[in-house]
Amino acid sequence: MHCDWKKLQNGSDIRGVALEGVADETVNLTPGVVRRLGQAFVSWLALKAQKPATELTVSAGRDSRLSGPALMQALTESMATAGSCVYDFGMASTPAMFMSTVTSGFDCDGAIMLTASHLPFNRNGLKFFTAQGGLEKQDISDILALAEKDEVPDEMPDAIAGSIEKRDFISVYAAQLVSAIRQSVNHPENFEQPLKGLKIVLDAGNGAGGFYASQVLAPLGADTSGSQFLDPDGTFPNHVPNPEDKAAMAAICQAVVANQADFGIIFDTDVDRGAAVEATGKELNRNRLIALIAAVVLQEHPGSTIVTDSITSDGLTQFVESDLKGIHHRFRRGYKNVINEAISLNHAGQESWLAIETSGHGAMKENYFLDDGAYLISKLLAELAKARLAGKSLPDLIANLKEPVESEEFRLKITADDFKAYGQQVIEQLKAFAATQADWQAVPNNYEGSRISCPSPTEDGWLLLRLSLHDPVLPLNVESNVAGGVTQIAARLLDFFQPFESLDLTQLRQFLP
Repeated sequence: MHCDWKKLQNGSDIRGVALEGVADETVNLTPGVVRRLGQAFVSWLALKAQKPATELTVSAGRDSRLSGPALMQALTESMATAGSCVYDFGMASTPAMFMSTVTSGFDCDGAIMLTASHLPFNRNGLKFFTAQGGLEKQDISDILALAEKDEVPDEMPDAIAGSIEKRDFISVYAAQLVSAIRQSVNHPENFEQPLKGLKIVLDAGNGAGGFYASQVLAPLGADTSGSQFLDPDGTFPNHVPNPEDKAAMAAICQAVVANQADFGIIFDTDVDRGAAVEATGKELNRNRLIALIAAVVLQEHPGSTIVTDSITSDGLTQFVESDLKGIHHRFRRGYKNVINEAISLNHAGQESWLAIETSGHGAMKENYFLDDGAYLISKLLAELAKARLAGKSLPDLIANLKEPVESEEFRLKITADDFKAYGQQVIEQLKAFAATQADWQAVPNNYEGSRISCPSPTEDGWLLLRLSLHDPVLPLNVESNVAGGVTQIAARLLDFFQPFESLDLTQLRQFLP
């Protein structure tokens, strides 16, 4: 089998092209490739668990992608061929797959989710879990190396072959969320249905999250009429299932207003990310989402550290530290980076109960530091019900959050062959340039790229230039607290960038007047 195995690695996941239909994208994640990956995972897991493959129990689930059924069959059959007991969960969410490793009655040694998150219809991928959490980059490299060697035989004697058993786990996982909300609200009059009287609309984007309406919201008493795109459809006909996508957020905001709902929810394809909408139709996304869940966490754990990615706003820092009396630890982009940093802080004795990216990946210490969009939203729903009991509204929690007047992201493509070295050179020269500007200051304790504070009255903001995790791109984030401030900062940056011949400045030039 010809396959560039290393090319399938995407950080701590595996991703590839699973279907024809997009120009210049050759299929490299075939059933045959997935079969080898399933066998390799069983081999890797047997070493980790220190028991033979024939004594392993593994689970597999998938999202709504068109390639899912064929890849699922290849995956489950390959792991059973390797001798393991395989639970086929069918349609599932990524967080649910992890939970199958720590839920009594299932206690899976490992789990695999077939998903490519919000990527286009032709893509797919694999996310791997044990009871210790999601696998790390090196684990994925090791699994790919095993797949490339293909040391696991294609066929095993019937006497030691494993089994495939279809099991319903999503309802078990949903019941866990229902119980958590009931316990948290502890409604004095209606414990079983603490969301009764609330209208909550869900947009699942035709991904795997539609279960949340019928199996979580409905049992809690919520009116879910007006919910949309709940049916799984791998063509994603309505909008990209991605809380960061403007069209997706516009769709759920519109649904909240049109249905006069109290709250709106949107998930990505595999439900490891989520965002919300308040009753007025205003987004609870990015900095506002982080501020809201931070307010909840710091009520429960005063003084805790909130770990976020690098592009959060100065207003969020001020809110977390001045209003909530917590600590804001701004770290690197990448949900695994943010989660691992929170875990490291806890090990070092600095209490951290929340790790969250602006993308909507939110993980909590109380929930295995699992980035679980449904759990994050469930925490907010419990708070919504409690606020209603107290005669308040959920957005009251973030009333003091100072939000930027302007915010822009530019993606500057790097055309140099060694894009990482070139990008790092640009970042270092920006640091040196900023040091020569009387009204610009490098931000201390910065873990990624170059973050510059621009405090002059005409700019009153900040900028961050960093290297993309995987692509030949320098993302440039600019925020300002005054009208026209982003333009002022961007104009100065364009002058700085002009000499870099291997940098595509088209986006920046098109933005400027």
